[in-house]
Amino acid sequence: MAGPRPDRRAATAAILALPFAGTAAGAAGAADGTASIRAFGAVADGATVNTRAIQSGIDALAARGGGTLVVPRGVFVSGALFLKPGVHLHLDAGAVLRCTTDMAHFPPQRTRIEGHFEESFTPALINAAACDGLRITGAGTLDGAGRPVWDLFWKRRAAAPDPGNFPNIGLPRARLALIERSRGVTIDGVTFRDSQFWNLHLYRCRDVTVRRTRFEVPDDYQQAPSSDGIDIDSCQDVTIDGCYFSVTDDCIAAKGSKGPNALSDTDSPPVERIRVRNCHFRRGHQVFSCGSEATIIRDVVVERSTVSGAMVLARLKLRPDTPQRYENVNFRDITLDNAGGAIVAVEPWTQYRDPRAAAPPSHVRGLSFVRIRGRFGAFGTIRPNPGQTTIDDIAFRDIDVRLTRPVLVADGVQGLRFDRVRVNGTVQSPPLRDGRNGKHLTQLNESHQAGIMPTRAG
Repeated sequence: MAGPRPDRRAATAAILALPFAGTAAGAAGAADGTASIRAFGAVADGATVNTRAIQSGIDALAARGGGTLVVPRGVFVSGALFLKPGVHLHLDAGAVLRCTTDMAHFPPQRTRIEGHFEESFTPALINAAACDGLRITGAGTLDGAGRPVWDLFWKRRAAAPDPGNFPNIGLPRARLALIERSRGVTIDGVTFRDSQFWNLHLYRCRDVTVRRTRFEVPDDYQQAPSSDGIDIDSCQDVTIDGCYFSVTDDCIAAKGSKGPNALSDTDSPPVERIRVRNCHFRRGHQVFSCGSEATIIRDVVVERSTVSGAMVLARLKLRPDTPQRYENVNFRDITLDNAGGAIVAVEPWTQYRDPRAAAPPSHVRGLSFVRIRGRFGAFGTIRPNPGQTTIDDIAFRDIDVRLTRPVLVADGVQGLRFDRVRVNGTVQSPPLRDGRNGKHLTQLNESHQAGIMPTRAG
């Protein structure tokens, strides 16, 4: 049931009463431009849909030149909200801004999703376009209430004629935040929880900092579909610092466009100058992915972070229908602590591919792993789309790990270098070409003494 519709007179009165907004942040009032959503009629009962009340607060602050809208302690349910330039969002400790699962409160619209603009799909809970300097801060939570939506997704997928290609946008479901065409964005301290779809989608943004932010799905839900932590779509100069990831898809995905004409897609400029540091990756499919829709990804550093989940550290997806350029992607000072997972996976990715598209040339160049420590599952795989992908300048340096599957399967790689690489207590020699199948396999020095035999991939 929709919440009460505040009239213009009530909204004006709320603005005049800003000094009495009633929360620690809101009580500062007009002097610093803060206002509580309660001042606009929002109710923290976990049931009332407060979309109109909260949007009226956004609109009122925008009308007076901007300010910070405060979500106080309590559970406030809402549909799609649209921030405006100059309006920031602060979530107090104990505040929960929760998606309604009545998708009528997320009227479909034209939106960027999966490397293109969908003419009619679900907006996010928090939408911000051309909001330079935007700040979303505080110790509160954005909650997607995703469980019933995930259940419905899996039910429909299982009933589809081809479940493996059931589209991710095959039913309405909301991201928690979509921020687009904005500069100087800061997201600090917020928890993103139980998103119906991607958590934080950044599109065509520049100079973004995501700091001390958490991305979570419940441990008791095996696979929350498409629960990516952060999707960096056609953005530049993004820093992710001190964040925590416990999701069931990509923790961080770099995205762009797809298809044979992707390089000419002016809506999808390169993803460049990405810095990830001081993060904890507890659960997910991969730490960093060049995603299902990725074209040009370059100058990436993931460093000083811990991976305690069974996931892939670096996954570079190679689409057979898209010209891709992955350049200078670097991982350094990473601590691994799990019996599963893999250090690297560079390999073909065919889900949702266009089988009619001619294979355009692609390359992977300048992928490095430096000072990787700890225990993990597999070394991993590096292999191209045959006749399409050039892979060169791949470096492993100062590695000291214990692996349950210590063989790196590497096919069609030029310039694969090992320098001080120790696996299971034994220094690995440079990769040797196996003439039987044309593949490079890492081979352990003194492997017989270590009780580990190099094996040939099938």
